[in-house]
Amino acid sequence: MHLLEELKSRVIAIVEAEGLRDGLERIAIETPRDPSHGDLSTNAAMVLAKAAKRNPRQLGELIAGKLAEDPLVAETTVAGPGFVNIRISDQAAAAVIHSALDGERFTTLARTPAPQRVNVEYVSANPTGPLHVGHARGAVVGDALASILALRGHEVTREYYINDAGAQVDVLARSAYLRYLEALGETIEIPSGLYPGDYLVPVGEALKAEHGDALKAMDEAEWLPVVRAKAIAMMMDAVRDDLAVLHIGHDVFFSERSLQTPEDIVAKTIDRLEGDGLIYEGVLPRPKGAAEDWEDREQTLFRSTRYGDDVDRALKKSDGTYTYFASDIAYHANKIDRGFDRLIDVLGADHGGYVRRMTAAVAALSQTRVTLDCLLCQLVKLYRGGEPVKMSKRSGDFVTLRDVVDEVGTDAVRFMMLYRKSDAPLDFDFVKVTEQSRDNPVFYVQYAHARCASAKRQAVDAFDESVLEGLDGVDLTVLNDSGERTIAILLAQWPQLLANAADAAEPHRVAFYLNDLASALHAQWNRGKDIAALRFVNTESRDLTRARLALVEAVRSVIGQGLSALGVSAPEEMR
Repeated sequence: MHLLEELKSRVIAIVEAEGLRDGLERIAIETPRDPSHGDLSTNAAMVLAKAAKRNPRQLGELIAGKLAEDPLVAETTVAGPGFVNIRISDQAAAAVIHSALDGERFTTLARTPAPQRVNVEYVSANPTGPLHVGHARGAVVGDALASILALRGHEVTREYYINDAGAQVDVLARSAYLRYLEALGETIEIPSGLYPGDYLVPVGEALKAEHGDALKAMDEAEWLPVVRAKAIAMMMDAVRDDLAVLHIGHDVFFSERSLQTPEDIVAKTIDRLEGDGLIYEGVLPRPKGAAEDWEDREQTLFRSTRYGDDVDRALKKSDGTYTYFASDIAYHANKIDRGFDRLIDVLGADHGGYVRRMTAAVAALSQTRVTLDCLLCQLVKLYRGGEPVKMSKRSGDFVTLRDVVDEVGTDAVRFMMLYRKSDAPLDFDFVKVTEQSRDNPVFYVQYAHARCASAKRQAVDAFDESVLEGLDGVDLTVLNDSGERTIAILLAQWPQLLANAADAAEPHRVAFYLNDLASALHAQWNRGKDIAALRFVNTESRDLTRARLALVEAVRSVIGQGLSALGVSAPEEMR
């Protein structure tokens, strides 16, 4: 049972019977901030009253009175100007627990009636070195979001955009060439502006093995494309290996260089926009903070202001070459042409200025059919016991993703990267994320899953294997303790929570929810330590034990589904 949707449909039936139909899509069933107000609440009276020219308080009282007659509802009250607070019945709580016993089927209640083709692009780091811890956050956010969208019922493509065109890959090639000379036995000195990390040493060795000393006899114009191609290929192999330790993969690796083929896809995309009257030659207003020698000059501009941007954007540099934005437009045009309905770009915090211009471009290219969400991932600060972590020697100037995963494990990295909203800074303490305490969310949630498994083992020891059989048919009316009810209400929220996380592109909501559910399970377990009658395994009553085992299994199943969505393991035991 999807309790929140069931109650919503019944509220809609009540107001439709009153002839109210304007604003039905805005009706919501939510959890009140203060549990004393009720298990759930609805804003129906508030969102319908104005259009209906009704007093919201009076409309709320009408809804509350009708809803109180429903078998899913035990009690209703009206608060403030018209919020209707609801206490669900024991029958409703039992139905939720029975539904949640099969976590996989329960999760399918989150599926949308209108599935879309969704492209989630994430990581997309320049192939100029190892992935660092900042990339890890974007990688986990994108991968978890893709999984959540798939659970919502969407057809999801995971994509990586390889920035293999432009000046930075030429810098990579020149850096790798020095390592090639080093492999040939020469003493090298890496000048400022090139990449100093020793991760390019294997590239130099590979170039030596493949070409001997032949590259030395070539001019830069000859060896540069050869070295560049080899360096990019080996860097991307390293990227895939690094992502694999986080259990992250992509369906598509899209090359920026492929846009600059003889067909000149970028030019064709600009022509496409020009055909819609969105390209012109003009001069941009002087930007704030511009240098004194800044000069006005005529440029090829995109009318992004027509689609909500604050200024039109340049597509060509003064030397006639394309701007990065022009290539990005062409790339997103390619996504649109591949038939996606929704695009999601997971970006670093330094891309804040990119959002409005790219959103405008996607709207223009798709004639507003396709939506673009840009998720900005703020910086990750690393600590060890409260002290800042020093930089990696291997990378030269940053802590690599592999460094972090090797020290604390995949589960800790994945969960903690999701335990803050992506646009909020994240402090990652190596000590905190590995300690076994309530202050460590990943341990706390995994421990709840293991405790559920432990309760089942304890029940078998106290009775026999049959105590676990047929839990879907157990009478749950005996579960009348407030802590048990709290767990049931949290379980009821799972399908809607998952749907909301997918629709809002906010995977952190799942991590927060799992922590809340784990906290409720642990709290009830601990109450049982003090009050024997509340223990999940009650040796005095097989029927009560079976009812509580059904509750425990429902929690275990939902936590397992949630952890799976986040790419985190769900252990049966904690060691």
